Amino acid sequence: MTTTSSPALWAPPARVRGTLAVVTGRGERAGVYERFGRRLSADGYVVAVFDEDAESASDWLSAVRDLPRVLIGADAAASAVLRLVAEGAPTEAVVVVGTLVDAESALPSAEERTACPLHLGVLATEASSEPLTVAEPLPAPADLAAIEVPVLAIHGGADSVSPLPQVIAALRAVPDLEVVETVDGLHDALNDHSHRSVAASLVQWLERLRAGDAHAPIVRTHSVGSLAIA
Repeated sequence: MTTTSSPALWAPPARVRGTLAVVTGRGERAGVYERFGRRLSADGYVVAVFDEDAESASDWLSAVRDLPRVLIGADAAASAVLRLVAEGAPTEAVVVVGTLVDAESALPSAEERTACPLHLGVLATEASSEPLTVAEPLPAPADLAAIEVPVLAIHGGADSVSPLPQVIAALRAVPDLEVVETVDGLHDALNDHSHRSVAASLVQWLERLRAGDAHAPIVRTHSVGSLAIA
């Protein structure tokens, strides 16, 4: 096994609770995910970011011992990670972010990607100078149906690049699919104005995954008016 590229890496200060391999979207360099990497590593997760290289991310993740191992793909990379996992890539779960439904769609403008002022500045300095590669289409429904691990889809509710209803329809064949919508959010769901809430939702999902069931609640919210008084 040979890994063709090395990731940008953010490691926890203490105990490791799991490992995330992130594959960037079209035209992105790893620096786009520095804020995400710092935040998730502070919660105990190793975060490795690969520049548009799903195969290297999967190879790297296969050698990792700190479970759960989670493969994350943004934009066009969502298709690549879903294909790899459908083919049996070793991972305990998958996260797809801003899944690209139309592989031939143009690269979105910065304003279509995010409403976060800080992230807009990052995009201006961290865009890749490499020519855009041809985006990989989403796997066929039969291939998506072969995925045996939980899949979390994080997507902007106001994403004009890849509208949420189209994404849900395209991913419906995945047997274990959970969708997190960022309300009024745009295409870069990990780095939009709601990035703190998205990171918190992802950590909660990861903690459930660590506990053995990504759907079993660890905490519950109760309305005070509904609580019975002993």
